[in-house]
Amino acid sequence: MQAPQEKTQDPAYPAHWEADVVLRDGGTARIRPITPGDAERLVSFYEQVSDESKYYRFFAPYPRLSAKDVHRFTHHDYVDRVGLAATVGGEFIATVRYDRIDQRGRPAPAPADEAEVAFLVQDAHQGRGVASALLEHIAAVARERGIRRFAAEVLPANNKMIKVFTDAGYQQKRSFEDGSVHLTLDLEPTAESLAVQRAREQRAEARSVQRLLAPGSVAVIGAGRAPGGVGRTVLRNLLGAGFTGRVYAVNRALPQDASALEGVPAVRSLGEIGETVDLAVLAVAAERVPEAVAECGEHGVRGLVVLSAGYAESGAAGRDRQRALLRQVRSYGMRLIGPNAFGIINTAPGVRLNASLAPQPPDRGRIGLFTQSGAIGIALLSGLYRRGAGVSAFISSGNRADVSGNDILQYWYEDADTDVVLLYLESIGNPRKFTRLARRTAAVKPVVAVKGARHSGSTPPGHAVPVTRVPDAAVSALLRQAGVIRVDTVTELVDAGVLLADQPLPAGPRVAILGNSESLGLLTYDACLTEGLRPLPPLDLTTAAGPDDFRDALARALADELCDAVIVTAIPWVGEPGHPDEALATALHRATATAPAKPVAVVHVELGGLAEALADAASTAPRAPHHRAPLPGTTPTAYGETPTAHGGPAPTAAPAPVGPGRVRGWSPAGGPGARPPGTPHLDPPREGLGKEQGGEDPAHRISSAPAHRIPAYPAAERAVRALAEAVRYGQWRRQAAEQGKVPEYEDIDEAGAATDIERLLGADPDPRGGTLGTDAAEALLARYGIRVRRALPAPHPDAAVAAAARLGYPVALKTTAPHLRHRPDLGGVRLDLADEEQLRRAYAELTHALGKPEELQPVVQAMAPRGVDTVVRAAIDPAVGAVLSFGLAGAASELLGDTGHRLVPATDRDAAELVRSIRTAPLLFGWRGSAPVDTAALEELLLRVSRLVDDHPEVVSVVLEPVVVAPHGLSVLGASVRLAPPPARTDLGPRRLPSY
Repeated sequence: MQAPQEKTQDPAYPAHWEADVVLRDGGTARIRPITPGDAERLVSFYEQVSDESKYYRFFAPYPRLSAKDVHRFTHHDYVDRVGLAATVGGEFIATVRYDRIDQRGRPAPAPADEAEVAFLVQDAHQGRGVASALLEHIAAVARERGIRRFAAEVLPANNKMIKVFTDAGYQQKRSFEDGSVHLTLDLEPTAESLAVQRAREQRAEARSVQRLLAPGSVAVIGAGRAPGGVGRTVLRNLLGAGFTGRVYAVNRALPQDASALEGVPAVRSLGEIGETVDLAVLAVAAERVPEAVAECGEHGVRGLVVLSAGYAESGAAGRDRQRALLRQVRSYGMRLIGPNAFGIINTAPGVRLNASLAPQPPDRGRIGLFTQSGAIGIALLSGLYRRGAGVSAFISSGNRADVSGNDILQYWYEDADTDVVLLYLESIGNPRKFTRLARRTAAVKPVVAVKGARHSGSTPPGHAVPVTRVPDAAVSALLRQAGVIRVDTVTELVDAGVLLADQPLPAGPRVAILGNSESLGLLTYDACLTEGLRPLPPLDLTTAAGPDDFRDALARALADELCDAVIVTAIPWVGEPGHPDEALATALHRATATAPAKPVAVVHVELGGLAEALADAASTAPRAPHHRAPLPGTTPTAYGETPTAHGGPAPTAAPAPVGPGRVRGWSPAGGPGARPPGTPHLDPPREGLGKEQGGEDPAHRISSAPAHRIPAYPAAERAVRALAEAVRYGQWRRQAAEQGKVPEYEDIDEAGAATDIERLLGADPDPRGGTLGTDAAEALLARYGIRVRRALPAPHPDAAVAAAARLGYPVALKTTAPHLRHRPDLGGVRLDLADEEQLRRAYAELTHALGKPEELQPVVQAMAPRGVDTVVRAAIDPAVGAVLSFGLAGAASELLGDTGHRLVPATDRDAAELVRSIRTAPLLFGWRGSAPVDTAALEELLLRVSRLVDDHPEVVSVVLEPVVVAPHGLSVLGASVRLAPPPARTDLGPRRLPSY
């Protein structure tokens, strides 16, 4: 294998075209421009291409490249002639090139806007999606160089290449000429081409994660000879979980006579294994990692989990080491979890992988857990374990140099074994992509997230990502817009997770409360009101109530059409002999077994065994169809209709200690469903697996489904908060079923605005950008139908009078000095000046109180109709992208942070929700007898501003303040627009992995 190419010194070399991509099979490749130094690589690549593929490329037998061919295919000007190569391990696996042509198909320079394009893919790599990825990248390059169309000649028998073009989603023309298929592709991106690109991205990234989580073989590199240590611990955990694949221990220091560790084959190098290993876990010192990675790459390992520390979390030298590690891993087409990772777990019966340092293996369940912190990962696994909840998969990414939360969302989106996604995030590397993926995933299953490092304003150690400038409340609003359930603590993460995993979604906010304590019922009632729920009056069963009383009351509440959810409160019984926790748990489960599907949660005080008994009762209660039904107005999805997971034998593991809230899952009566304490509960087979596939007969599947566990909470506030999140999420799901629209307005002049922006920025714009003058800002806004009420300068009293005469009385006189702008509380505004006398008096008072006219910069403006003063803003944040914000004007709203936020582009639904999201929104809707204002006009203004910044990324800031919203119409009284060269967009363009 040839060494990877060194950086070229050619100043024309377009380094920004380099990209790492995930291919269809989950492996990776590097795409980069071809240079003159690639001559030997090109010849070697061509020699490995079959004669048939060469014939398809050149339409004739072409056994070898001549020296002239090699020169032509490696020398490009990167404008009219461009060649890209896909490489793995430094070797070419595919190439693509374009040559600019004129209308008659002859070579031509710019401004010709058509190019001929041709591909060649090595036979061994055909079917991996390499050509599709190359087409995305060469099309982006062509658009950058002013090329608008591709022309291609393809032999009719070359079906694979024809399919690459026809499936790309571009507008195209197809004809048959001179024995070949002539294709013309319009390179302007379309909704279809973007959808195709994102679908391919999802399949590829999901497949890459699946290869990591379900390997056929695992090698632990650095497994120590003596017990203890990181490598030996991982090896022991792999075996303890009952991993179904093959396990190898690798340690170059093993003595010659050593052939086994922990009962598995032990070798000194991967080359001694005799087969290709799917996953390697690296537990060696950081300085030895490059050697281990090279060995893995040379022997075809597909993925790595690097537990080793000493990378970006340790400082500048560590960051350099981490970048080098990522480059090395990707050069071999592998994917990486880590470095400084805690490991990965997959509890699926066909895998049973525990390649982690988790001291206590989790039970199998329906929760997918992703964390960027090993310590938090331990806490979350422990919390779920105590609550009787299991996981489908666990990933601790450490410094997440490669595989990130976005990749995991791609996998969990269609994973039938995962019903709920829990995320602990300290940073978000590609926020636009994250919100897009989270919105799509949340439409089929809940996504719950805790965001660490919220207030530090800095990047966590080991994470190289943009730092957001928007407040944490804005980040929370944007996550909720995407359907993500944002919680503040890991405790709340577990609380919400166990409810969402085991209970159906509530249809609304109406909550029934029942229990044997009036006081605890009132506390629960108050907590419901605080969280915005609509509690029914609590039902006090009195302290004399027994399990049967609880069962009957719960059954009645669940049957009540005025109830959407039930909270059961319980305190210890007074007197003797008392009722055991197991009896109450069994009674509650019996009540839910045949009742309508509504969520139930239990609040218990000093009943340490109740949570455990509730979990136990789930495995012994009568079986009933308890699946979530599709939400009203939605279609059945993987979330609502996915049955329980694939069954199988329990993994072999040492019995775990049973503590408060721990699921024993053991049937005292024994029988077919019995299992010993500490053994994970296993669900029946997944839908779609019939008897011939190792599953049950689908006709009997529902009747054998396990009853859902009823989650228990030690405090009313925790139960209510979890339920409230479920209610809000259910409402979001119902609304998401009817997508909002980005409206089209006939009076928007997008082309004219683009021309204005190009002229205003100039040929060599300042990277920092600049604020437009008043006239330029108003003209640009007018292109999008946003009219700013004219304000005329008044440097002296006579100018103020002249301005008022032009505008017509009554007028307003206000200062525009930066320290007084938008601060009417400081006295810089005089309103309703009806004539010249009042205007001159106001001018004198203003200058006497606040300073000289040249300091105040006063202006005169015609009075607007009375209404509510508001503020509309849009800005580009380096971490989250374009954000649309809205609030009421004034110091009070600013001081309290009462501002709503939505991502751009905003839909009509987003605009309506944004107006209603602030706490002071009642002032817009007739609070205390005032006239309601024209919120429809306000929503339209928000949508127009959103369109402006979305259509023109050079518009990095728009501020409209104040916007006076009257009962009929609105008036924009002040505007500020800032332009700058457009920031890089990481969510558009061809697929590429992030690089740090």
